[in-house]
Amino acid sequence: MTTYNIELKSDLLEINFGEPASNDRIVIDAAARLEEMAKAGILRGGQLLKITGPTSIPVAFVLAHRLCHLYGAIAVFDPKLDKFVICITHHPTYNLGDLID
Repeated sequence: MTTYNIELKSDLLEINFGEPASNDRIVIDAAARLEEMAKAGILRGGQLLKITGPTSIPVAFVLAHRLCHLYGAIAVFDPKLDKFVICITHHPTYNLGDLID
């Protein structure tokens, strides 16, 4: 088992903590999982990636750094708004702060 779980379902990246660990271990596991997914051709990039699930700030930085080079825009789910918020964008269709379903 790993300390951090990452699964891609279409344009939705589902993330969640696994085995209990501290962030120094979790960031390594998250980066390794993203690399594994990239090598397997699972992370191919695209126009938009939506992310949902719990994360820590250090892990969020690992995700952002690795994924922002592959996708035109990245949106993260905000449960208070019950919507995804565009938080990274290099795509003309999506503006920073846009809310999407």
